[in-house]
Amino acid sequence: MPELPEVETTRRGLDTIITGKRLLAVHVHEARMRWPVTPGLNLILRGKQLLACERRGKYLLLRFEHGVLLVHLGMSGSMRHVQAGEFLRKHDHVEWCFDGVTVRLNDPRRFGAVLWHSLEAGPVEAHPLLAALGIEPFDPAFTPQLLHAGLQSRSVAVKQALLGGQIVVGVGNIYASESLFAARIHPRTPANRISPARAQRLHAAILITLENALTSGGSTLRNYTGTQGEPGAYFDIHAAVYDREHQPCRTCGTPIRKIVQGQRATFFCPKCQRY
Repeated sequence: MPELPEVETTRRGLDTIITGKRLLAVHVHEARMRWPVTPGLNLILRGKQLLACERRGKYLLLRFEHGVLLVHLGMSGSMRHVQAGEFLRKHDHVEWCFDGVTVRLNDPRRFGAVLWHSLEAGPVEAHPLLAALGIEPFDPAFTPQLLHAGLQSRSVAVKQALLGGQIVVGVGNIYASESLFAARIHPRTPANRISPARAQRLHAAILITLENALTSGGSTLRNYTGTQGEPGAYFDIHAAVYDREHQPCRTCGTPIRKIVQGQRATFFCPKCQRY
């Protein structure tokens, strides 16, 4: 699944090519996604100027003067810049034709979303899909103390608490495993047993891990590509444990283990991350 670094990389790529441009047409080739694509998008958006390309958690927010278009990439989606008139690829579901720029959403599993939130509906931050999200990891208000306080209110495993997104957004499955390894915390440790000192290590690890991922353009797992079709390089450079089951830990040489938590794969070093 595209996680925060992949979505932010996509946002940055889109921002440079479509922000400020006028939208000439929207073509919905397949409306059956996780939630049905908002009907009548072409009538709603045709002729309107895109004011900003923003992000909240894993949602892209395309802001127009009369509302915001929420776009989620789902489990395997991507948005890419294509040449005008280029043949549709399999799974190209929505196409935005801006003045001089065409962008398509490709989503093989159709777990993504394209939803319109009008100005009359209130602030987009209050949208049901966004209202319960935690703080952004690079917000200055995200401190070790805030992370510790959020963990103290949860008895689930710390990995699950991070994935929930109510404390901090963007620490998805891949980067949670990497951050917990960097902080030397076992992924099964109950969240409310994390001490202030370990919360401080985890806070630093989350920021460093996400910064490395952003610098690398995201992961190379699954089929994520950026807006120009380029893959990320995080796993070529930084991965310490994720997807490395049975391979030696880069720190101590102990074989990396894999467990399943909440139907998601977790990778860790049993020596560096003692329970």
